[in-house]
Amino acid sequence: MKQYHIALSRHFDLQKIDEEAQAKKRPRHTMSLLSQKLDAKVYEPGGLPLSLSDRILPKLTGGSNSDHFALGRFLGKKLTSDDVIFSIAEDSGFPIAINCGNNRPKNVVFIHNPNRLRGRLTLKLFNLAQLVDLFITNTAFKADFLRDYLNLPPEKVYLVAEQTDTQFFTPGLSSPQKPRPIIGSGGLEQRDYKTLAKAITDLDVDLKVCAVSPNAKTMRDTFPKVLPKNMSVGYYDWADLLQLYRDSDVVVISLKDHNYQAGLTTLFESLACKRPVIMTRTIGLVEEFADAGLIMTVHPNDPKGMRSAILELLNNPDKAQAMATRGYERVRKNHNSECYVEDLAQKILNC
Repeated sequence: MKQYHIALSRHFDLQKIDEEAQAKKRPRHTMSLLSQKLDAKVYEPGGLPLSLSDRILPKLTGGSNSDHFALGRFLGKKLTSDDVIFSIAEDSGFPIAINCGNNRPKNVVFIHNPNRLRGRLTLKLFNLAQLVDLFITNTAFKADFLRDYLNLPPEKVYLVAEQTDTQFFTPGLSSPQKPRPIIGSGGLEQRDYKTLAKAITDLDVDLKVCAVSPNAKTMRDTFPKVLPKNMSVGYYDWADLLQLYRDSDVVVISLKDHNYQAGLTTLFESLACKRPVIMTRTIGLVEEFADAGLIMTVHPNDPKGMRSAILELLNNPDKAQAMATRGYERVRKNHNSECYVEDLAQKILNC
């Protein structure tokens, strides 16, 4: 009988998250839902003794650290062909696949950013096309890259629809006595707040940025050296973030030019709150949503275009609301946590 396992990329207190989610203090964690559905054991890096190879290999692969390789060695000895393990990212998934022996488990890995120099090297150097049984990713661009670069058959790459917790992120009332329109934004990964700051300078709006990300740090070029007077940046807890979305007349996701789809979390959270969204146009899902009329897009590093888009939505509230409603309906129907977990579970069960 198959046994199922989930490998995390870092520490999550899933029990605490479950308790807070039940109290409506935060969104649910999909890996908690998935582990319950699969009756899977969950592992995370950290707390294991490090070998010399654990310290050296991350310098070759990039993305992973020594604790990921120590976890890979531990699971490589523990798991057999009776097991199936799903890794939520390549940082944990690749070391696990590399360390598993001949009597190895089925390896299912979610791929976030494969098209990096060391990512491409790792895929070929360690023959991961043979060691990973199913590559899962969230945009057509990345799925096509994996198939083409590794010459994979279609059934070894699966494109899963991105998600948000639509039980937590919901439409709601704006804060009372809001003095002027609010432009909301958030996240750090591949963000370009310099362009957004230029776009709103001298506009009669307040730009509020939730500068938090579990996956990225603030880079030197993320923010302007001096913030405009109508721009504020800070930490928002889950309740405050939810209210920021509800208060926002427009949510703007300003991105650097990149090809692995940063900004999707903010996009889906905003749409689940039925807010109109402007987003820097990048390859893949953002183009699809823009072409379907669910969001507006602007080119990278285009403050004039971004300013024009903001003014268009602010000056045409009926148009903004209609677009927000279309995006909301799509997310509620196709991009909720329940659909996502069910989809992942079926692929893992059939692996």
